[in-house]
Amino acid sequence: MNALQAAVALVGLVVFSAAAAGCAKSIEGLYPPAPAELVQPIYVINHGWHTGIAVRRAGIPEGVWPEHADVADSEYLEVGWGNREFYMAPEGTPGLALKAALWPTPSVLHVAGFDGPVPQFFRQREIVEILVSARGFQRLAAFIGDAYAKDGAGRTMVLGQGQYANSRFYAAREKYSLLKTCNTWTARALRSAGLPITSLYAVSAGNVMAQTRPLGRRINEQAAEWVDEVPPSGPVRQSPR
Repeated sequence: MNALQAAVALVGLVVFSAAAAGCAKSIEGLYPPAPAELVQPIYVINHGWHTGIAVRRAGIPEGVWPEHADVADSEYLEVGWGNREFYMAPEGTPGLALKAALWPTPSVLHVAGFDGPVPQFFRQREIVEILVSARGFQRLAAFIGDAYAKDGAGRTMVLGQGQYANSRFYAAREKYSLLKTCNTWTARALRSAGLPITSLYAVSAGNVMAQTRPLGRRINEQAAEWVDEVPPSGPVRQSPR
């Protein structure tokens, strides 16, 4: 267990103890979808230490997440958020992990485009497919769109090539910290769609998946506490976020 894992685990025990008395409820009018209401699938992906969200590009409403057009020619998009320096490093180091764990640091969005089916692209990853209302999906897309940092001219800032062939890193607006990690960000994004999920329980990927499994259909159920991520078009990277 590295320093980042140990620190987050400790905070997780404290936060979980404080929050265990209550459970999140659905946001009325957003989730669950009403009978005969149009729905959109979203996919929560367990990478072992961190989580991501994948969506169909065609379902993204016009104008709420305009940057999705930057990653062209793909059926799906997966989004992750995390510590900028660690996430973008060719290889994570204990020093980078400690820096990410000990004080607020800049964050980054990783946006990857790919063609389906989703479990074929993310082999040996646990995936939960959840059907959300069209309004909930729009709220989710808006949450992601709002996560980008902007320059003085209101433009997003591309920081470099992402981990996959068709992916990019973008500067993100919020700071990364022990209480605001990839997994709490994922939980907040899902909550924006109306799901009965709380970031208070989302200190690890396991916490996120435990909250999402009752809400959808499990795909590729194999997952580990800590895994080496093998991008479909790139080298092996160990990448906690």
